[in-house]
Amino acid sequence: MRTALILLFLLALAAMPGALLPQLSLNAQKVDEYVAQHGWWGRFLLKLGFFEVYATPWFAAIYLLLFVSLCGCLLPRTWEYFKQARAKPVLTPRNLSRLPHHAQAETDESPDEVIARAGKLLGGWRKNTGDATISAERGFLRETGNLVFHFALLGLLVSFATGKMVGYEGQVIVQANGGQFCNGGILNFDTFRPGLRVDGSDLTPFCVKVDGFKAEYLDNGQAKSYQADIEYQSGADLDAGTWRPFNVQVNKPLRTEGDRVYLLGHGYTPKFTVTFPNGVQRTNATQWVPVDQFTLASEGATKFDPPLTDAEERRKNQIAVTGLLAPSPAMHGTILTSRFPALNDPMVAIDVYRGDLGVDDGRGQSIFSIDQGMVEQGRLKKVARKNLAVGEEVALDDGTKVRFDGVNDWVSLQVSHDPSQVWVLIFAILIILGLGVSLTVKRRRFWVRATRQDDGRTLVEVGGLARTDQAGYGEEFTRLAAVLLSKET
Repeated sequence: MRTALILLFLLALAAMPGALLPQLSLNAQKVDEYVAQHGWWGRFLLKLGFFEVYATPWFAAIYLLLFVSLCGCLLPRTWEYFKQARAKPVLTPRNLSRLPHHAQAETDESPDEVIARAGKLLGGWRKNTGDATISAERGFLRETGNLVFHFALLGLLVSFATGKMVGYEGQVIVQANGGQFCNGGILNFDTFRPGLRVDGSDLTPFCVKVDGFKAEYLDNGQAKSYQADIEYQSGADLDAGTWRPFNVQVNKPLRTEGDRVYLLGHGYTPKFTVTFPNGVQRTNATQWVPVDQFTLASEGATKFDPPLTDAEERRKNQIAVTGLLAPSPAMHGTILTSRFPALNDPMVAIDVYRGDLGVDDGRGQSIFSIDQGMVEQGRLKKVARKNLAVGEEVALDDGTKVRFDGVNDWVSLQVSHDPSQVWVLIFAILIILGLGVSLTVKRRRFWVRATRQDDGRTLVEVGGLARTDQAGYGEEFTRLAAVLLSKET
């Protein structure tokens, strides 16, 4: 058991970096910032896996060793427990006066009467009656609680491991103006982390539609509350086309069909309209990513294809609007910044690029930026730069106009599926109950011997022993001895 305790301590110690350091699975951008700020120390921690603690071999090794150690401890202890549960209390010792608790007195009662009265007094105790003696034991529930605690701890480890095998987590950004998401496959997610036994082909089907978003902030810009008004379909509602309303908050997820939908955060989507020289208009709204969590100043790229039929010309005249979105703008000369995260007359500082965006070459590209390689090659050129308020526009050299139409909210949702979650809760409760019982219940023993004296009177001897600790047993022994010896003369 000492080995298991050491491993449990090591497991808690190994999990600390996961709580204190940013993790790649949660926020890769924060990890990059940490490594850049801390130089060689950050790179050293990255090599050791401190930014993906729960996926490292050393964490899995501690976890596995703890599991094996618990199994090795519990098997013999369980056998010993059942042997003790069936065994009778030990016989009365020859010399009770050597025990930590001892008392004696003489009485006119017969030994049989004394033993009978002692048996009634020790109701609820496990008893073994001999020849004018009785041995009693109480507090065996302590061993039961101890065993429940360790089995529950083992069950908790198994539940966690099972959840990692058959569970999954996926994150997706949904526009908060009626945007929809359906849990139909991994391609519908922006990021997806499957368990070892999940291939993404049998996800629980349900759909979510985000109708609106509301945020409240303190005066210093710190978020006070996030909530999104959504509608969802699951089960029979998918066939019937029925949408059910729900208000999702940060600590109030939607629970449906065994999955949970969490509200993780939000950001802004600027909306731009491009009017090409031939009069054709195209409107696009692509989410931008916050670069300042306190003011929600955001950066991104909104991309447009021109209305040209020739593929080569269309590729050479693509347009990208990049820059900074300030929800509550503050001007420092010509430099635009944001002073508050809420929308208060938002503005954008944009750079407009025209040329080959590189989106047609078959390679993946971030929606939040343009390919700087195209800029360096001269295939994508900056043709305009301007600060725009809602409704303002900038004209390019060929007559194309770019107008800033406004800002919408987007929300980040996380879908979590973990069928072992209920078992984790059950075992966690059992751990607390088992630990509480093992710490509060005391194992103690009580013996009585009645001996007929030469003068016809009966000598009554009582002795007591606490098997685990002495605290509190002295008062109980004194009370029992006083009642049993009350007929002394």
